[in-house]
Amino acid sequence: MAGLTWRYHTLIQALLSRGPLKEEEFHEVFIGVSGKNPVKHQNVFNEALLRINNALAYVQFELRACRNQYDGKVYYGVVNNVADEQSKLGTKYSAPQIAFYKGVIDAIINDAGLEGAISNIDALNVRLENQIVLSQVPQDSTAKLPTAFKLFNMSQKEKTLQELIKDRWLCQTSSDKIGLGIRSFFDLRGWFRTNEVPSCDVCNEAGVKASICPKEGCSVRIHDYCLKKKFSKRTGARACSGCGTEWPLPEYESEEIDENNTTSPDESQIASANPVLRDLRKAKTEKFDSSQDASQRKKRRICKPEPAETVEAPRRGRSRARKA
Repeated sequence: MAGLTWRYHTLIQALLSRGPLKEEEFHEVFIGVSGKNPVKHQNVFNEALLRINNALAYVQFELRACRNQYDGKVYYGVVNNVADEQSKLGTKYSAPQIAFYKGVIDAIINDAGLEGAISNIDALNVRLENQIVLSQVPQDSTAKLPTAFKLFNMSQKEKTLQELIKDRWLCQTSSDKIGLGIRSFFDLRGWFRTNEVPSCDVCNEAGVKASICPKEGCSVRIHDYCLKKKFSKRTGARACSGCGTEWPLPEYESEEIDENNTTSPDESQIASANPVLRDLRKAKTEKFDSSQDASQRKKRRICKPEPAETVEAPRRGRSRARKA
């Protein structure tokens, strides 16, 4: 960390103090400390992230980007790469609150509809005893529960739920259900893989909120934003890669794709050795599109005849000059 200037320290501090930031917010901070627009000066932006991650690696932290699966937006944040008992001591939550959070996460992950969310009632009905390992298999599991867990009543669950939403470990979805917060998407990436949460067929990230193949028995799932990238500009059949069944996507046929939101999450994950591949690909795409537009405009200028007035005006001018 000693090799970093105050500009790098400011970027790190912004993420640590304010939590994960939306891509545009993080870009604004970068512009403020460097005077460079990260979209126009991608090499400068990439080099800064690489240097930050090289320094953070010594303390087993990482500056990372990931997508919020509910709105498809990219966020930047700093995460701890080691989930040991010492790191857990820094949490402000009690043991029953952590157990409650784990129970809600399990319920969301196991949502059969792949909405990535559960109702408020289902969240409050999570049983804490399912989240602790008892010293021995008891006759009466309730009798073996720690006192703190026994006293964790419904009102405390409601209070904890609101705190988890406020701290962005959980969120309130547009349908008024309880879903994962952006901090969970950052910190639980390894947990998703360890617990074999099925991944998206396009980006290979955990498919918490996703669409599943309509064919019964096919387990292929794809994030909504990955569906837009995969199918919206394709004229051929929208076939499932697992079984060949066509995906029912009528709502995407007339929808125009947001160029800033078409990168798959695996590309926007920032690794220490190769950060922000998303911006590089975006630049190539914009360059190609602009060259295509210029070519089309050139063709139209060649094919379109000049107006009669434009052609004749110089001739009349020359005729008057001869008479004079």
